[in-house]
Amino acid sequence: MDLEAIYKEANALLEGHFLLASGNHSSRYLQSAKVLEYPKKAALLTDELTRMIKDAGIEADTVCAPALGGVLAGYELARSLDVRSIFVEKKDGAMELRRGFEITPGERVIICEDIITTGGSALKAAKAIEALGGKIVAFASLANRGFCKRVGGSNDIKPECALPKDIPFFAIDDFIFEMYAPQECPMCKEGKTEAIKPGSKG
Repeated sequence: MDLEAIYKEANALLEGHFLLASGNHSSRYLQSAKVLEYPKKAALLTDELTRMIKDAGIEADTVCAPALGGVLAGYELARSLDVRSIFVEKKDGAMELRRGFEITPGERVIICEDIITTGGSALKAAKAIEALGGKIVAFASLANRGFCKRVGGSNDIKPECALPKDIPFFAIDDFIFEMYAPQECPMCKEGKTEAIKPGSKG
């Protein structure tokens, strides 16, 4: 599957001058919401994730996504796996299961995001589920930004990766973009544009 072509077709692989959630700058940005607004494309992507997860022998009862960005990807992955879909929400810097969702002890859960960069939000979601007795059997995302290593990936794990090394991480492909600290950003030095933040936190 050519994930980059799918993102480009949906105008979801942006080029410009972007401020990332980490505070770094980049000339490229993934806007997964532009892909997931088309249900057939979302199904195509999550069906591929399902194939990868099943090929690895992973069995799950539930998919849990961190709100807001992971909710659509998580829901579609749960549909494809034919399991339950839930999500956690931010509260006081952590993630919390709300809206009447429950976890039974030993319930097998996949944490799903649209994109995993360092995996910080996914790890917070995992901790919320584990605190309720759930068992995290895998992490999954449509795209991997290259800090963490997906199953079958060729990149090295970077120190910033927050995902536990003993739980598999599945993603369709890697998107490894150059990132710069603001004081080292070549686009800032040119002074032609100001970094923009197109994500949900912008």
